[in-house]
Order: sequence, then C-alpha cells, then structure tokens
Amino acid sequence: MKIIFWGTPDFAVESLKKIYASRHSVIAVVTVPDTEKGRGLRISYSPVKQFALENNIPVLQPENFKDDAFIEVLRTFQADLYVVVAFRILPREVFSIPPFGSFNLHGSLLPKFRGAAPIQWALIKGEKVTGVTTFKLADKVDTGNVYLTKEIPILESDNFASLHDKLAVLGGSAVMETIDGIESDSLPLLPQDNALASPAPKITKEMCQITWGLSVEDTLNLIRGVTPIPGAYFVKNDVLYKIHHAKIDFASTLPPGSFFVDSESIKIGCNPGTLQILEIQKEGRKRMSAPEFLRGYKF
Repeated sequence: MKIIFWGTPDFAVESLKKIYASRHSVIAVVTVPDTEKGRGLRISYSPVKQFALENNIPVLQPENFKDDAFIEVLRTFQADLYVVVAFRILPREVFSIPPFGSFNLHGSLLPKFRGAAPIQWALIKGEKVTGVTTFKLADKVDTGNVYLTKEIPILESDNFASLHDKLAVLGGSAVMETIDGIESDSLPLLPQDNALASPAPKITKEMCQITWGLSVEDTLNLIRGVTPIPGAYFVKNDVLYKIHHAKIDFASTLPPGSFFVDSESIKIGCNPGTLQILEIQKEGRKRMSAPEFLRGYKF
C-alpha cells in the first residue's frame, strides 16, 4: 500500500520505521513546521522529519491543514492510506481523502484515557494494565471505531519514560497489523463504549506540584507519571525540588507535609502514608541520590 505518515515525536518514529522496512511504501510524511531553538536560533526538526530526511522520504509541513493548496498536494500523491501517530487533529477534508481512509495509533486502551497524555494518566491513575489502540479517524477526537488493541502490564518500576518506550515499540507492531488487516479487509471495526471513556488532558506544570494532600500511593503514581518530564516537584522555603525517584516507606508514619531527614534518607508524610525520596534535584542543580544531596544541602 502507498502510505502517507503523519507524526512528530520519537513515539511516532518507531511506527514509521516499521512501515518503512515493510513491503508497503511510505510516499511522504507530514509533520510540524520547523522551530528555532537556543541562543543561536538553530533550526530544529521533529524526530519524524529527521528520519524522513535520512531516508529520502518527501516531507510536508503545512501551517493550515484546510488550505486548498495543501489538500491538492495531498491528492497528487494518490496515497491508499493515511497513518497518524502522535499528531494534531486532522479535519474530515483531509482524513477522508485516501480510498482506505485514515487510522490513528493511540497510547491507551480506548475508550480509556482519550486525549493528549494517555501514557502519563495511566500511571497517575494507578492502572495495572495499559496498551495501544488503532482506530479509524472520526470527527471527534479519539472516538473512532477500533481496529485492534494490544495490552501490556504496567510494572511497579515503570515511569513515563520506560512505559513510553515500551508502548512505542508495541505501537509499531499494532500499526503494521492494522495496515495489513485493512489491506486484506480482515479487521472488523468495533465501536467504542462512550460510557467507559475517561479523559487524558495535557499535563501542565501546575498538575505536577506535590502538596502532600494525597495518599502516598497517589503521590508516588504522580511522580511516576511525569518522570522525567515535566517532573513532579514540591516547594519548601520558596525553593523548588524535583523528585525523580521515590518509594513508599511502610515502616514510617509522618503527618502530611512533615519531613524526617537523617544523614542518608529523606522521608515526607502524605495523607496518609510516608514517601521516601531516592533521587532529588534542587532547582538549578543536578539530579542526585538522597545521600549525595544530604552531604551538600539542607532543607
């Protein structure tokens, strides 16, 4: 099949690699416009564009998806199918162009965690299982009929970084199965149960602040869900501290927000429960283990 791939971040590259290495043909990629970064305002490409350039795949970077000229360019490629992974919302004028339609890869088991941050919210909500879903694009975000799902367990050691990487690889397999199934007309489309839907909105810095009013389990899940970026943090004496790694201390009972610090450990009370910080980073300083931190800093 002739495919146009739509995506931006590293998560999407895994799927693009799988399609590129298959018998199918990636005839173009669509990604975000370039940005300027740093003091020298260097031009920065998306990971998807970087892969496309390295493999001589044509790149489209529209500002407006509804622009008539862009839509006409899309039509000239005569693609059979559009594959969308970690990209912006496409209008019907675009996703209805190819004869086999368009499908999206989503980083959750839909209808759970519809939205921009499904991987983070699965961790924050304490889910034990997650996965990926491929679905046919529809007018409302993440609501289309489902082609297939793939599940994996969420381990206690997982955080956003590790789960992201696992789901990217799993997603690549799901994308390939979906393409082959669409081509052979062997994948029945199943409707989502909207009654089971839950939101996964974009993570903001404000959401990442720990105020010690949650249980220790919920606090730890928040840390796992936003590590390494944007990172969970707390403020003490007007100084921001980011927590990179922590565990539950089942042997201690501290009032919410109270600290216990000795030469080797930092423990903070939640509501209820006690969190032991294993890796911490003071604002403007490097990430350290708790013992390293305590040799040079005090709260």
